[in-house]
Amino acid sequence: MSILKKIRVLVVDDSLLFRETIARGIGADRSIEVVGTAGDAFEARDKIIELEPDVMTLDVEMPKMNGIEFLKRLIPQYPIPVVVVSAVSDNVFDALNAGAVDFVTKINSINGSSKEVFINELIIKIKIASMAKVGNIKKDIINKRHTDKIRSRSSDTIIAIGASTGGTQAILEVVKGFPIDMPGILITQHMPPVFTKMYADRLNNLCLMDVKEAETGDIVLPGKILIAPGDRHMELMRRGNNYYVECSTGDKVNGHCPSVDVLFNSVAEKAGSAAIGVILTGMGYDGAKGLMKMKQRGAYTIGQDEKSSVVYGMPKVAFDIGGVIKQSSLKNIPQLIYSIIENGR
Repeated sequence: MSILKKIRVLVVDDSLLFRETIARGIGADRSIEVVGTAGDAFEARDKIIELEPDVMTLDVEMPKMNGIEFLKRLIPQYPIPVVVVSAVSDNVFDALNAGAVDFVTKINSINGSSKEVFINELIIKIKIASMAKVGNIKKDIINKRHTDKIRSRSSDTIIAIGASTGGTQAILEVVKGFPIDMPGILITQHMPPVFTKMYADRLNNLCLMDVKEAETGDIVLPGKILIAPGDRHMELMRRGNNYYVECSTGDKVNGHCPSVDVLFNSVAEKAGSAAIGVILTGMGYDGAKGLMKMKQRGAYTIGQDEKSSVVYGMPKVAFDIGGVIKQSSLKNIPQLIYSIIENGR
């Protein structure tokens, strides 16, 4: 009988009580071994060298050196997957930009049912992070802006993008250079409530296109990007010649709300061959069947390749079932989208 190799985890938090709570909680999972704990960045650095953990959990707010600065210095030297533990703040996006794989929202109290939910979520994120690639991904990214006017073959063009782990940065790299006359874009990124609004606001400050967290009734227009809310499924709807979105509560689909499959299925039905579907980095299979449906309805479908994906899960499943027409590296996806819009296939 083969013995399952445990994921070696280093827990970093300035609170002794919280460190021990995390260590005991995640250590109860038989696939995880907590090899050490640290109270600040300097202690963590020494423990990384000594213990060589597979994954590190990292508090953002710490004395001596905060988690974001630590990540900026750490990742280039020690490309270790990091799951950030943070209060509700847009600091998490700075952490993801600095090289963290994912984040979990820190709870205010270690008592009650919220503790169990927090620990379970952290365990899941640690397991996903253990399979993530870090370090060399950002070197493969070229920052370009497409300044020429887009010549779309159809005024009905809709671009739908889905992502999960590693997606916040991947989405930014795809959309940040798009011009203001780009066809409307709908995005479902697996992310908790509140953070999707922060993420949309952040993208809005970094992109030429207008970006907002979607609300039911929002019209899909050129130059606009709509992000699915963290606790709502987002679907494309059509009334006459106008597209709009509907955001609604509902059961999780493929373990997620919002679900990429829900978005892609609606785009397949409402936009058909006028759509472009893009599936980016992420664990699991959400979006694969929806992308296949888009392809069957005549849409052009793109999947991020393995080399440039932080986690090659969702794009792999979509590719394996035949839902991807063209597989591409992250840096080439924007130009591929331009080419499809302007020239067709």
